[in-house]
Amino acid sequence: MTVTNDTTTSDYLKSLQSATSGKTGDSTTGSSTLGKDSFLQLLVTQMQNQNPLDPQDNSEFVAQLAQFSSLETMQNLSTSVDAIGGMYQSSQALQASSLVGRTVVVDAGSTSVDTTKGITGQAVLPNSSTVTQVKVYDSKGEVVRTLDLGEQKAGNASFTWDGKDEDGNVLASGNYSFVATAALDGKSSTVKTYLPATVSSVTMGSAGTAMTLNLADGSNVALSKVQQIGI
Repeated sequence: MTVTNDTTTSDYLKSLQSATSGKTGDSTTGSSTLGKDSFLQLLVTQMQNQNPLDPQDNSEFVAQLAQFSSLETMQNLSTSVDAIGGMYQSSQALQASSLVGRTVVVDAGSTSVDTTKGITGQAVLPNSSTVTQVKVYDSKGEVVRTLDLGEQKAGNASFTWDGKDEDGNVLASGNYSFVATAALDGKSSTVKTYLPATVSSVTMGSAGTAMTLNLADGSNVALSKVQQIGI
């Protein structure tokens, strides 16, 4: 913004200094970014100090009003975004409190198993399989049980392990791995498994990141990777 009357320049500068210093709210004390209130005061000051013989051009005045409107819109938008961010954080906290202690089904190869209750999982088959098996490994990497699922159609094939070895002995509870294989197009291929796991805690996501579920077996998974939430 400019002043065309030299005799009023000092008054205008004094008004600028008064409008931009010692204020709170839209602008902080001292040198700072102007807020919408200060911007409007400067605009009014310019009008008061313009040369009556050479007043401000209408197009310049309209352009400055447009700048003021844009500034106010951006500030309102920033406030709205901050409010939405706060609501999102609150929503995440509510989700976290409801998931702790519950069982989720995730894309995983291992999980913590209470062998007195057994476990039910799913093998994901992209095509029909003539021979489908799931091998159960203990924490030492040894095969303790082989589950024969036989011929299966494309989709999710359910399997259940009762927590026992091949001889019918109940094994100790702990972490076990499950490797599913299927005969696809005449070739034996490893397929992914969905396993249930208990959520022990939740790590809140920061800006731009998803909430992470910490599972009982020590692993973690993003909330977006959860296939199913149970009791």
